[in-house]
Amino acid sequence: MDSKELLKIAVKACDDKRAENIIALDMKNVSLIADYFLICHGNTERQVEAIAREVKDKVEESGLEVKKIEGLEQSRWVLVDLDDVVCHIFHKDERQYYNLERLWGDADSVSEEELSIATEG
Repeated sequence: MDSKELLKIAVKACDDKRAENIIALDMKNVSLIADYFLICHGNTERQVEAIAREVKDKVEESGLEVKKIEGLEQSRWVLVDLDDVVCHIFHKDERQYYNLERLWGDADSVSEEELSIATEG
């Protein structure tokens, strides 16, 4: 499975748990960390945790391994490392504070059309 397909699985999982403002940054020409950063937020700690667990479950159902999950204890910023895709799931207040979209402003955004493909089925 390529990183774009993995991104689509993660986007669908986030959407299934009603994550807000889901965006993906194409990191291939910007960083060696991952091919994509997926960024979204929930409005409560409980929702942030539910989103992170859904990403984990859907990725594992696809036969892939979750490398690491950090931040579940407080559920203010949960990082789900899928190797080629890194999911940043924020509480809405933390997302505004850290503003990863601006920090990684050199990265191209994955188009809404490409992301919506993942949320159709």
